[in-house]
Amino acid sequence: MNQHPSAARPLTLLYAALIVYASLYPFTGWRSQGLSPLAFLPAPLPKYWTWFDLITNFIGYAPFGFLLTLALPHWRRREAAALLAAVLAALLSLTMESLQSYLPQRVSSNVDLALNAAGGLTGALTAFVLERLGIIDQERRLRARWFGRESRGALVLLGLWPVGLLFPPPVAFGLGQALERLHEQLADLLEGTLFAPWLPDLPLLTPLGAGQELLCVALGVLAPCLLAHTIVRPPARRIALDAAVLVMGLAVAALSAALTWGPPHAWAWLSATVELALLLAALAALAAAFLPAPVCAALLALALLAQLALLNTTPLNAYAASTLQQWEQGRFIHFHGLAQWVGWLWPYVTLAYLPVRLRRQTTS
Repeated sequence: MNQHPSAARPLTLLYAALIVYASLYPFTGWRSQGLSPLAFLPAPLPKYWTWFDLITNFIGYAPFGFLLTLALPHWRRREAAALLAAVLAALLSLTMESLQSYLPQRVSSNVDLALNAAGGLTGALTAFVLERLGIIDQERRLRARWFGRESRGALVLLGLWPVGLLFPPPVAFGLGQALERLHEQLADLLEGTLFAPWLPDLPLLTPLGAGQELLCVALGVLAPCLLAHTIVRPPARRIALDAAVLVMGLAVAALSAALTWGPPHAWAWLSATVELALLLAALAALAAAFLPAPVCAALLALALLAQLALLNTTPLNAYAASTLQQWEQGRFIHFHGLAQWVGWLWPYVTLAYLPVRLRRQTTS
């Protein structure tokens, strides 16, 4: 019996939340057009479309079908889980397309529904085939050898870390800059109410100096390495995971820059300060590979708190904010919700997870 709980269920719920967010964003302007929400089903095929939209609609639901197949109980036959996952993916897409008919900025499409359903079916069939071939079981056994018990939460967080980097952070690998945005949202929410005067003013925000930026970038790379150290014990395996984290971080940061400013600028963010910070983070992770897991968890908490303190005492970059409008408009809307929210919340969720991780270590 596998004593390591699968990460498929929490990942499935997170991915479903992403689909809902990306499908219904910006959640404003709801109105009825006097038509049935299913009126798009028999409508003629759209005259205008792009390959980007077709591909993203298909690919977007494939991971959901894959994860849902692994998350569902198999009952008597594995085929039942794959079939049910494909049906649920199609129903989720139908629900999202129907609700989009009430949003002025979204357009319901029978083509989108077909591509979403096909993507969900493809993902479900892929999971089914991999299970029949024994590849999923091999992955579970490999996970049991590499990671400690109750490692599911840390693995989910490690999987979400590169997703948060997709939305360009204020500095390289700097996740969690939310104080100024939160203050603005609270000010708008409380405007005209009795509680508006109670909202404290923001502290003085000053741009990061070179040394502060160096420390912020280094801590941002070191954090996922320390998180991996809490679920892996042998130093050699920790070092291997650190290398994987570094490569993944570089690749996703380059992809983010390429999507935002164009492929020629994919590595424009890799300044001398960032290169030095990457080196310092690699050396710190190497040293931490030989420390006990509870010590790594304590160092991770300190690293996250220090980075959040640095990021949230600096103002938002006005140039970057205006440039990132393309993420909130047009084709990037499909990625905006997940990447931005993960980038804001990842450090805070990780900090909340650490006490749970330490409690499970002491009781196991």
